[in-house]
Amino acid sequence: MSHSTLETPELNLEATSKSSAEKPTTRPMYYEYKPEETVKAQHGPELRCKTWEAEAALRMLENNLDPAVSLVYDELIVYGGAGRAARNWKEYQTIVRTLKNLEPDETMLVQSGKAVGVLRTWAHAPRVLIANSNIVPAWSTQEYFDELDKLGLMMYGQMTAGSWIYIATQGILQGTYETFAAVADKHFGGTLRGTITVTAGLGGMSGAQPLAVTMNDGVCLVIEPIDARVKQKVQEGYLDVQAKDLDHALEICLRSKEDRIGWSVGLTGNAATVLPELLARGFQVDIITDQTSAHDLMDYIPEGDITEVLQLRKDNPEEFKRQALASIVKHCQAIIDMQAAGSVALDYGNNLRGQAEKGGLQVRDENGQFLYPGFVPGYIRPLFCEGKGPFRWAALSGDPQDILRIDRALLETFPDNKMLARWIEKAQAKVPFIGLPARVCWLGYGEREKFGLVINDLVARGEVSAPIVIGRDHLDCGSVASPNRETEGMKDGSDAVADWPLLNALANTASGADWVSLHNGGGVGIGNSTHSGMVIVATGTPEKAERLRRVLTTDPGMGVFRHADAGYELAQQVAQERGVKIPR
Repeated sequence: MSHSTLETPELNLEATSKSSAEKPTTRPMYYEYKPEETVKAQHGPELRCKTWEAEAALRMLENNLDPAVSLVYDELIVYGGAGRAARNWKEYQTIVRTLKNLEPDETMLVQSGKAVGVLRTWAHAPRVLIANSNIVPAWSTQEYFDELDKLGLMMYGQMTAGSWIYIATQGILQGTYETFAAVADKHFGGTLRGTITVTAGLGGMSGAQPLAVTMNDGVCLVIEPIDARVKQKVQEGYLDVQAKDLDHALEICLRSKEDRIGWSVGLTGNAATVLPELLARGFQVDIITDQTSAHDLMDYIPEGDITEVLQLRKDNPEEFKRQALASIVKHCQAIIDMQAAGSVALDYGNNLRGQAEKGGLQVRDENGQFLYPGFVPGYIRPLFCEGKGPFRWAALSGDPQDILRIDRALLETFPDNKMLARWIEKAQAKVPFIGLPARVCWLGYGEREKFGLVINDLVARGEVSAPIVIGRDHLDCGSVASPNRETEGMKDGSDAVADWPLLNALANTASGADWVSLHNGGGVGIGNSTHSGMVIVATGTPEKAERLRRVLTTDPGMGVFRHADAGYELAQQVAQERGVKIPR
């Protein structure tokens, strides 16, 4: 990497290698340290660590890497292109060993997937503090990160990959379900019945799209270039059927639309090729979006024979990126054209528009606004104003009955929430448990605290068979600054203000969370977002009840603070009604 490229002559990235000619072309993975037995989360009541908090961190790390959960097990990639759980296999082993030896009043520090220190803190302090992919802002570019990554100095943590709270595709499912429900309310009279949604991507996160659409009674056509991923999502139950070709896919979609049934169809192909073909045929699409991995050009699959394209990625990364950008421009232009033809278009947070703009495509109007909106400003922000977001929990026992018992408690706790009841009914019927059994549910300020205490009480009474991990996505109401996604188009223009996720991490640490993380670049790529994560373990003790009360009030409270400060009247109203303390 030349100094002229990054304009950082005072930095020396060659310091760890003898000469520039010897610089690595790929990141060191230390495969000799890869465990002989495939990594999967331990189940049951037996502890390998000295506390349930450390044991929970270990099991969730293992769960992230379980081949049923992770995207590329051998490379420790969990989801989202290259989002890793640990820097390499050597560092994974060190993290595991450190967690097993961690005292009840010690805290492990993890720097981009590498355990770098253990501190004596307090029993009520976090057991783990994690920082992933954070680079001084002026140097926070994908190119600079890639060089650090090759040298083994850093890893990309995505959001929940590097913070050990990924729960497979279900983790994003309810948010996607909520988004399509909001689209239905705004444009189609409250249901997607009789509509066709076209999108792309069937990875760990994007694979939630077809089920989210069908749970809203719509028809969904999903395009995915890697055939094995289409088959996997059919096998998992997130996708109903795989089409033989485009004609077959459209035939199924039109028949399902006419019959007004929810049905999803996976098509092996490339969106940059298929979408222009749909336009050429005059095929009417009701909703057009996309959730392919586009934030890093190395993760977006360009047009062409898939075998040759993947080989090109190995042999000539720069040419691969050039072709990927060209395909992104074509892909994004097709979405804009579909919008002009009458489709409801929305960006689903993968930075496709931003990459297309880098490729020379006009993606903004004369006022600087994107030609089609992101899903947060378009449909989700009112929920953020109420402190709502993707709250989740996982059963450390490994027993699905524990999750079903908590489902019942959820419905008993919020008997008047019809949307929640509908979600649980559909989730129990259609959402498979992958890895440790888990559930995700959008709950707001006051609701998270209330239900966290209910879960803790279930553990205390033995109605679930082991402690329960409680966490959330980094995509939450008050934990992220991402101008092309969660904070796009903020009312006061504060889209890129990153103080909020930093304060969120500090506040959760002060309130007694069990592990806290702070990342750069999740969802939209290095330099484009700052975000934080939080996890707390319900162990059933009175001491943990007090910490749950504080953490699960503090965390969603940041969302109310953030949006009230930005001038959203709904957030200001929520603060006043629910006693959220805001100076002024």
